Amino acid sequence: MEQTNSDLKPNDARTDDWTARLHRATRATREDWLGRGISYLCIGVIILVVASMLWFITSKGIATFTQNHVNLWKFVSGTNWSPNQGQIGALPMIVGSFAVTFAAAIVATPFAVGTAIFMTEIAPNKGRKFLQPVIELLVGIPSVVYGFIGLAVVVPFMRHLVGGSGFGIISATFVLFVMVLPTITTMTVDSLRSVPRFYKEASLALGATRWQTVSRVILRAATPGILTAIIFGMARAFGEALAVQMVIGNAAIMPKNLISPAATLTSQLTTGIGDTIDGTLPSNALWSLALILLLMSLFFNALVRLIAKRGQLSHER
Repeated sequence: MEQTNSDLKPNDARTDDWTARLHRATRATREDWLGRGISYLCIGVIILVVASMLWFITSKGIATFTQNHVNLWKFVSGTNWSPNQGQIGALPMIVGSFAVTFAAAIVATPFAVGTAIFMTEIAPNKGRKFLQPVIELLVGIPSVVYGFIGLAVVVPFMRHLVGGSGFGIISATFVLFVMVLPTITTMTVDSLRSVPRFYKEASLALGATRWQTVSRVILRAATPGILTAIIFGMARAFGEALAVQMVIGNAAIMPKNLISPAATLTSQLTTGIGDTIDGTLPSNALWSLALILLLMSLFFNALVRLIAKRGQLSHER
């Protein structure tokens, strides 16, 4: 019996050693833990930065109503903008921002969809290889270059065509049209290419022409993606500052027509933020305009998510 116990002791020690090795973290496991920790740290930093920006802009934006006791409705619906005199009606800038945004989207959408259809359904490989770098080049051009081109070409052209100063909503619309066109086109191309191939094959097999297949099958299937592209283009146009500032005229008055000088939320921010003192009514009013921009950005993002969710549900059905 003693001999048996002595023989079992080395086996028990060997078993405990293997058990310890199995429970010991390997190098691959430690690397996995390290990578996961770095990922969580980066996510935490991003969340902290976004939350800090939201808190900072919100706290600065509501100071107009909490510290200066300005009526919210008068701020949103007022038409006189003169912060140094206590008049901070933001309606002219809100109307100007929405006017140039919707006008640019309306003008750019047909060109973007047509270009996307040409690239995905009509153009040969050489045509696609030519158009893709052109679109990418338009994306990479700085905003100030678009503004200079608009100032040197669009404004004189509008002055010669319709008279006046040439500055106004329509000049900003032409500049933003070129700026948002690559965004809408690229996302529309991706949406058209994501349509299942058997949709097209089934339509052609039933005797439909190529145009009937494109207009009634492919475009309808890609509608959620196209709407998402349009909204992203509108968000780009709504937040553009420098190029619009150079061609719109920067007049904080209610625009009477498309050729009259106007102002947007971004143009008013860029022109006025350097001439104010922090904590005063003019500074707080500009931060309130920035808060409106932030809320509109959140609205565009929520709208994109809603459209994507609706599109996913329709495809599942």
